[in-house]
Amino acid sequence: MKTNENSSWKTVSEIDLIYRTKIKSSERPLITSSRSAYAILRDCWDPDKIEFIEQFKVLLLSQANKVLGIYEASSGGIAGTVVDVRLLFVAALKANSVGFIITHNHPSGNTAPSEADKSITRKIKAAGELLDIKLLDHLIVTADSYYSFADEGAL
Repeated sequence: MKTNENSSWKTVSEIDLIYRTKIKSSERPLITSSRSAYAILRDCWDPDKIEFIEQFKVLLLSQANKVLGIYEASSGGIAGTVVDVRLLFVAALKANSVGFIITHNHPSGNTAPSEADKSITRKIKAAGELLDIKLLDHLIVTADSYYSFADEGAL
């Protein structure tokens, strides 16, 4: 009887989860409200894109609501972008985030949430609850204004 001596099935990829930061905790911006989150996001948004294409970003936060980083989850077209929720949570888990704020821009300048905006918010909030990572807000941003799901009681 001939045996298969190929042991490649035993070889697997090693996954190494690490978190590196060059910013001291004391130097990280603190999020105290939707207004402070908007100010940070607005400063980080590419001014050439905020009124051109829709982008979806995630503000990752520590236990103390200090910004760990901003992850660009997707970049799309004029009227929408597709978010892979799994990749969003890969970033949150890798950063050891305890809470997060999701945000996207409306190139039209209209801050009113669409049904798709409401649906993705519910989906992401439910996934966060399973992982014990709290969705604190969803901001729809424009060049000069924003809509906060939390402030409007829509979260």
